[in-house]
Amino acid sequence: MHAIGIDIGGTKIAGALVDEAGTIIRSERTPTTPGNPREIEDAVVAMIQSLSEGENIVAAGVAAAGFIDSAQSTVYYAPNINWRNEPFRDKLEARLDLPIIIENDANAAGWAEFRFGAGRAYTDMVTLTIGTGVGGAIVTNNALFRGGFGAGAELGHLRVVPDGLACGCGAHGCLEQYGSGRALLRIANDFADAGGIGLGLAAARERRGKLTGKEVGRLIQDGDGGAIAALRQLGGALGQGCASLGAVLDPQVFVFGGGVAAAGELLLEPIRAAYLEHLPARGYHPEAEFAIAQLVNDAGVVGAADLARLHAVR
Repeated sequence: MHAIGIDIGGTKIAGALVDEAGTIIRSERTPTTPGNPREIEDAVVAMIQSLSEGENIVAAGVAAAGFIDSAQSTVYYAPNINWRNEPFRDKLEARLDLPIIIENDANAAGWAEFRFGAGRAYTDMVTLTIGTGVGGAIVTNNALFRGGFGAGAELGHLRVVPDGLACGCGAHGCLEQYGSGRALLRIANDFADAGGIGLGLAAARERRGKLTGKEVGRLIQDGDGGAIAALRQLGGALGQGCASLGAVLDPQVFVFGGGVAAAGELLLEPIRAAYLEHLPARGYHPEAEFAIAQLVNDAGVVGAADLARLHAVR
């Protein structure tokens, strides 16, 4: 019951042959050009054909950033690829003798964590992927939530600050503007400008010419006061968002992935504190747990493959 998972990123396509236990048997990667949809289609077809050689494959799943319809077939809109109402599944199935599903990348990664990672002991889970933006996935009663039109769980666009910072989605005050890797860099630069505990950040910025996520991450691990303060501010925004999500979804666990989640407990502690501070009716009902994602960079391909396998079996 092997399946193939493909994860289309901004600069590369990752693919893997995955077994029923979520174990990667072999994998491939190839660079791609986001502005050329035909090149991406060709690369995905070639990768699936290569990974299928000599194997009995039941299905393939393709994960990509964007809004996907409820039939897991059409990409309504992709932010990094020129896809608008793109019938991507039909195009792939016309070239491959294999059942295909298309899935949002955050959904695929969240499903992998639910099935094989930090969420495997629960029935209800929320995943937040803290990268350049904020991705999200929801599992409720052991099922992936997609919404009526397939484009649900865009948790990065939960509004947390009325009339706040402008977001790329067209709204203002989205969680993505306060709880993402990009937001962490903005906050870190603010601390660097202010001096005081931000002197370490300012020195790093002067040495490098600008602050990078990698540099801020290193300073966090080194215990730099300004970098830790920036992370705590970020965690506060995420915790406030989790409190609102908790009131609606009542998950048993929140799982955090993405590059910023490498900070581990240093990130979870301020998230947990802000969650408890803002949680409605605190003390009168069970409270969610918080965990760091376990599958890291493999989550997208593992989740896409598992969703495709389950779809084929059903």
